[in-house]
Amino acid sequence: MDKEFQNKSLIAPCGINCAVCMRYLREKNKCPGCRADDTNKLITCIRCIIKNCEFFKDENADFCFECNDFPCDKMEHIDKRYRNRYNTSLIENLEDIKNFGIKKFLKNENAKWTCLGCGGTISVHKGYCSNCGL
Repeated sequence: MDKEFQNKSLIAPCGINCAVCMRYLREKNKCPGCRADDTNKLITCIRCIIKNCEFFKDENADFCFECNDFPCDKMEHIDKRYRNRYNTSLIENLEDIKNFGIKKFLKNENAKWTCLGCGGTISVHKGYCSNCGL
């Protein structure tokens, strides 16, 4: 399994897999992932309403599903956007992590986002391999 897909710190609190994000995959000004410090991040990522949710400030939690209000309006809004634009449900990602564990989720993500042509990583946002373009 690719080392990026073994890194649970690349799974954002909302269920986005940063390892398949176009900002993480780019060569120049690469984003370090949602859980890393804010160096090289876009202002929209720094101000993320999920990452900055009061729940994560008050609780020792890793993911939105740990909140009693899950899925909240904010989570449903971002999930709808990801389902419509990128054919990926962040709520389903979080439910998979909750039900099957992070290791199984990462294994499934590796299978889902690895290019069959070259073994590179397919971008969730672009829909093609960041390595070979397939």
